[in-house]
Amino acid sequence: MTRGADTTLPQGWLRRGLLARLLWPVSLIFHALVSARRAAYRAGFLDSTRLPVPVVIVGNIFVGGTGKTPLTIWLVEELRRAGFFPGVISRGYGSKNDAPLAVLPTSAPADVGDEPALIARRTQCPVVIGRRRVEAARALLAAYPAVNVIVSDDGLQHYPLQRDVEIVLCDERGNGNGWLLPAGPLREPPGRRRDFTIFNAARVPDGIPKLAMRMELVGEIAEPLSGDAKAVPLRELAGQGRRIVAAAGIGNPSRFFSMLRSAGLEIEELPLPDHYDFSDNPFANITADIILVTEKDAVKCTRIDTINNDPRIWVVPVTARIDRALAERIVEKCRGRPTA
Repeated sequence: MTRGADTTLPQGWLRRGLLARLLWPVSLIFHALVSARRAAYRAGFLDSTRLPVPVVIVGNIFVGGTGKTPLTIWLVEELRRAGFFPGVISRGYGSKNDAPLAVLPTSAPADVGDEPALIARRTQCPVVIGRRRVEAARALLAAYPAVNVIVSDDGLQHYPLQRDVEIVLCDERGNGNGWLLPAGPLREPPGRRRDFTIFNAARVPDGIPKLAMRMELVGEIAEPLSGDAKAVPLRELAGQGRRIVAAAGIGNPSRFFSMLRSAGLEIEELPLPDHYDFSDNPFANITADIILVTEKDAVKCTRIDTINNDPRIWVVPVTARIDRALAERIVEKCRGRPTA
């Protein structure tokens, strides 16, 4: 069960095949432009802004989804545990607002973007979206004066905003074929500096620093989308002759499917395009006993009556598990930066 070729990144980006080699000269031009832009910011030829509070960037150089949202949620919780009052800024993919906009737990994903809506609901912390990260951060600090550290969900390449900590996240695809766009999947060279590297995979992917730390995404329960029943352990859904379909409109749907199979479930896959809006109900003609969806998809599904009222649909929340040593090192860096 599939839904089009646009549900995965081009396979050509994972190896140095004919198409990648044909595009390689173009990637050299892109590499030169990226390097020149970064050097211009570093030398002060282009303006950048330092905020009065520490800024932690969670991003990736591999285009598409690698698991930044669960990592951002984990980081917010760890900073809060350490005594900080964190706030989050994000681009707000899909939002039509150019000006900064506060995201509430009740905000519609169509207005603020899937990921910011999910982050606001899960963390209950201040979240502001904006096309320009500096403006979003300033709006956040103005609206929430108690915020003393900002986490940027994505924005690794948004150099107008100075940062104190850079976290680069990858998944099992690592750096793909190691080439920059359009010959490969990378926005920046694989050797670009960073403070920490995290891999969302079972083992360290090829080409990733050996000191990288592992992030494991764990889903242990399923919750009814409509809220009409209690959550149940995932393992209780296994067996009993049920036909289970798993749907995922995220950057790398296979990661969600693998997690469910590792929990002992036999599933049929329904990959959807990233940021799928569900205006066309993909479940209407599916004959399944249970349909499992991601939290990111659930924030949109709950706003569509024909989907929200479907008793077959269950949500699988995921939690990031990372060595607490990473949190301690990030906290140390943030505390070493004086705040205004």
